[in-house]
Amino acid sequence: MPAFAVDPVAGHASAAALAIVFLVGAWHKLADLDAFGFAVERYRLLAAPLARGVALALPPAEALAGVLLLVPATRGAGAALAAALLAVVSAAVAANLLRGRRDIECGCGAPGTGRRLSWALVARNAALLAVCAVAAAPEQVRELVWLDAFTTVFAALALWAVYGAADELLADVRRFSSSRT
Repeated sequence: MPAFAVDPVAGHASAAALAIVFLVGAWHKLADLDAFGFAVERYRLLAAPLARGVALALPPAEALAGVLLLVPATRGAGAALAAALLAVVSAAVAANLLRGRRDIECGCGAPGTGRRLSWALVARNAALLAVCAVAAAPEQVRELVWLDAFTTVFAALALWAVYGAADELLADVRRFSSSRT
């Protein structure tokens, strides 16, 4: 047995929650590709035609990661793809924050949410990277029973709800900073 192995329920629930995050994210981007393409261009990290190509490729890659995460045999590949996407997007956000460009819509939520770049987005993505590690980790060998399926589904939904709540709270950092003055 490997030195670090997670309970199968933790692995399945983590993978399922990540799948929901990536599939919903892909859906939002595909719903308004023009707005997402504009958001990618505003990062000013790529020439406009290349940025448009990235904007067209990113949602299908997110959807693929989500689908791969749902199948136990391809979960490792899905977690690796999800981690790579998170790393690239986080690097783009961090690069703009380091250049002082906080006025850009991140392009990470539903179109028109007005969610701006912040270090909170980078932290959120770091937390998602940790969930990718749990989803990709070797699992302890044990027999699964019906209660494990029930627990997996509700744990995945709970993780997704916690992600959604935390993401909503972090979406508008100004809400917190103005209450402290």
